[in-house]
Amino acid sequence: MRFGLSLEPQAWPRAGGDAMLRAARDAERIGLDYVLMSNHVLENPHGAGHDPVVLLAAIAGATTHIGIATSVLVLPYYRPVVLANQLATLDVMSAGRLVVAVGTGWNPQEFDALGVPIRLRGQRTDECLEIMKALWSGTTGDLDDRFAGLREAIIGVPPHRPGGPPIWVGGHSDAAIRRALRFGDGWHGSGINHEDARFFRRRIEELADGTGRDPATIEISTVGFLVPQGIPAVRPVPGRLLGGTDATTEAIVEDLRQLADAGVTMCSLWMPIDGRLVGEALEWLASEVLPHVEPTSWSGPRHRV
Repeated sequence: MRFGLSLEPQAWPRAGGDAMLRAARDAERIGLDYVLMSNHVLENPHGAGHDPVVLLAAIAGATTHIGIATSVLVLPYYRPVVLANQLATLDVMSAGRLVVAVGTGWNPQEFDALGVPIRLRGQRTDECLEIMKALWSGTTGDLDDRFAGLREAIIGVPPHRPGGPPIWVGGHSDAAIRRALRFGDGWHGSGINHEDARFFRRRIEELADGTGRDPATIEISTVGFLVPQGIPAVRPVPGRLLGGTDATTEAIVEDLRQLADAGVTMCSLWMPIDGRLVGEALEWLASEVLPHVEPTSWSGPRHRV
């Protein structure tokens, strides 16, 4: 199992830029695989509202090899051609370290503020993915009549990797799973346990039937909500805590082991703590948790392949 650090939930100091970059460098130093940022444009109770593309660009410049990922980018908020160029640029500037986890969004206030009908969020997400992938792969000539104006379009900045960065599709609905099978490299859940992971693997296999897509090519990742030992939470947690409420380190390790055994290949750790304590939390993670989850595959700091 690979691990990432979400930079959303921490309560950052007023001038939090340096602290966030330091946290990203610490995550890289201890051997995490990704730094992640979610997508909010208005104040919300769950954490920071920094623009994920801008923040991840800064992190790419402050680190050398750790992956960067959105978790999740709300595609209905964006114009797909502009976003495709932004993400391709970030993929180039990070030398191919970008993963784009996407979702349809949930916050009616944000949709209203942006003038986007929430009832069209699924349609807009599919259209955005279709256009971005066509631009990244140079296949805009294959777009149907809805996008006739893009048939000869060539993106301004080709992505670092042919076809563009990997796509994870977030959401627990059948529609999200079908979207992952159509457009994605992975399915991205939130707060799931090992039984949930097995259920979603079965559902991916069932919904793949007749699509021509091999369900084994769809990775399963999840956001794992974690309160480190000895460090208090300062924000509400929007889901199941790893190891349960008031969990011991041993319970957290066992929970992660069970997720790995169930086929989860990536866990994004969402820690609702004071941002000034992230370094301390990461040291605890590196010494007390990760070496005991999958000792054969996690043995300390490493470079991504």
